[in-house]
Amino acid sequence: MLRCAPLLIGLLTTFGACAAEPVKVRMGVVGASADVVFWSGVERGYFAKEGVDLEIVKFDSAARMMAPLGSGELQISAGGVSAGFFNAIARGIDMKIVADKTQTVPGLGTQSLVVRKDLIESGRYRALADLRGMKVASPAPGSASMTIMTKMLARGGLTIKDVDSVFLAVPQMTAAFTNKALDAAVPLEPGVSQALQTGLVQRVIEDYDVYPEHQIAVLFYSGRFIRDNRAAGVGFLQAYLRSVRDLNTALQDGRLTGQGSDDLIQVLTRFGPSQSPEFYRTFRLGFSHPDAKLHMPSLAEDLQIFKAEGLIEGEVSLEKAVDQSLLEEALRKVGPYRPAR
Repeated sequence: MLRCAPLLIGLLTTFGACAAEPVKVRMGVVGASADVVFWSGVERGYFAKEGVDLEIVKFDSAARMMAPLGSGELQISAGGVSAGFFNAIARGIDMKIVADKTQTVPGLGTQSLVVRKDLIESGRYRALADLRGMKVASPAPGSASMTIMTKMLARGGLTIKDVDSVFLAVPQMTAAFTNKALDAAVPLEPGVSQALQTGLVQRVIEDYDVYPEHQIAVLFYSGRFIRDNRAAGVGFLQAYLRSVRDLNTALQDGRLTGQGSDDLIQVLTRFGPSQSPEFYRTFRLGFSHPDAKLHMPSLAEDLQIFKAEGLIEGEVSLEKAVDQSLLEEALRKVGPYRPAR
């Protein structure tokens, strides 16, 4: 749609007084610290420059964004790959994974297994095998956290069926530990740090210890958005690439202590889960690829884990689930990442 000054059509043609209306885009996020790239991108005008009027809506898990994404209530979502997403693809619901958001790489993760300290001190928990029969929480059934938990349990010779799985939003996990209604959990940062700050739990194993290269979170587009507003979809990714490169510059060893980190921390104190600037310097963020490239082998492995757990209903393949063409177009316009020397 064009927005035009009230001039004669002849003058409009001569002087080009029409400007493209920004495209309204609603995006779902889980409120993880790495979501700072979206809030800061709005504040820095990156999305507006690409003609995208971005509204950011918080959800308690990526799995719960799938229905509004499929219905078109959301155009974009950012979060972990879930069994619910693959099942939606199998049912013919039109949505796609289009780009990276966060990856686990060796030494840089986003999730940890935490266990109540009183269970460790009493000797009830000494090793992963002792999780048998315990209440262990993850954010949602069939979530990316569940694939991490599956691998952690396997390290102790267990399966998901050997524990009492419960599903809680990350903020609720801390309250459950306080009430001793929960024995262990696999929260997402900054939930890990928040749980550790209570003094009630202890970190026992990292996600990268069991899954060293994991596509933990991605950007999803609704199929309707790709078809009807492809230019805006590419423009969103151009803005996102600029913002995620700012984040890479601000990180040193995964922590917000580098160039530009103070600005990002200020954004997080307004939109993130904590209002303490120092809080955001205490933990490592996962790796966000500066070219937003996906790690396809781990997406394939997650799909196989969901299938093995009986969570996939129908036939689905990665080819049906992923569309990298918009990212490729955005990269041609923005260019590849070149780190500052």
